[in-house]
Amino acid sequence: MLTSKQRAILRAQANSLAVVFQVGKGEIDDALVQSTADCLAARELIKMKVLENSPYTAREAGELLAEKTGSECVQAIGSKFVLYKQKKKESKYAALLK
Repeated sequence: MLTSKQRAILRAQANSLAVVFQVGKGEIDDALVQSTADCLAARELIKMKVLENSPYTAREAGELLAEKTGSECVQAIGSKFVLYKQKKKESKYAALLK
C-alpha cells in the first residue's frame, strides 16, 4: 500500500508520461490485462485512458486493472488513470519512494 506522500511523488512523475493504452467500448478482457501487465513489468509506471464510449469510468477501469495485474491505481482524473507496480530488481522509483 502506498502512502499519500508516495502517491504524490508518483503523480508528479506520471504527469509527463504519454498514454500507453486505451480502454474502449469492449470489456476489459484477458488480452488487455496481459498487455498491461507486460507494460507494467517493463516500465513500472504507466498512464492509460478511458474512451468516451467505454462502459467504465477512469476510476473503475483503473481499480479493475490494478486488481487483475497486482498493481496500484495511483490516480484517476477525468478520463485518464495511472498504474504503478514496483519491479523486483532495479526499480527506477524505489529511491524516490523511500
